[in-house]
Amino acid sequence: MPAPGSTLGRVVKIVADVAAGAACAGILIVVLIQVIGRLAGHPFPWTEEATRFLFIWMVFLGLAAGFRTVESARVVVFLVLGRRLFHHLAVPIYVVSSVLFFVLMGWTGTTLVRQQVMMNETAATLPIPMWFIGMIMPVSAVIAVLAIVESLRSRRELIALPELGLPAGEIAHADVNITAGH
Repeated sequence: MPAPGSTLGRVVKIVADVAAGAACAGILIVVLIQVIGRLAGHPFPWTEEATRFLFIWMVFLGLAAGFRTVESARVVVFLVLGRRLFHHLAVPIYVVSSVLFFVLMGWTGTTLVRQQVMMNETAATLPIPMWFIGMIMPVSAVIAVLAIVESLRSRRELIALPELGLPAGEIAHADVNITAGH
């Protein structure tokens, strides 16, 4: 369970979860406007682009939120095959590989945003600069790294994959089931 007084946990939850939920609600509203406009015979051209941008924000914020609750997808095949060797390395492998991924994503996102600012790029149908949309990459990378730190503090047991300590053939929730003797 999360630490009750965790300020970092509350901040990450608010920024990632609430913002992703707001983007999801925004998608619903914009799509409803799009449908109503088409039914009325007066479609709004900006709705397709707004839906796309909100979806991008929702996905990146949801990615960061998933790391806060240790709900990110992991390939555990090597951890299952080499239970004894890799069991103690589960947390370091998870943390190092995830942080490296987000550092790369943040660097790439920052480069993209710099290019969009330099080119003075704007959206096709909306009066917003494209760097505003692209900012979600470095922002979500920072949020995700903070989420990893928070999950280390409050959900370390989930990162450690406790199910790998079970005998072969009884591995719960693993992607690979190994039968005894193989």
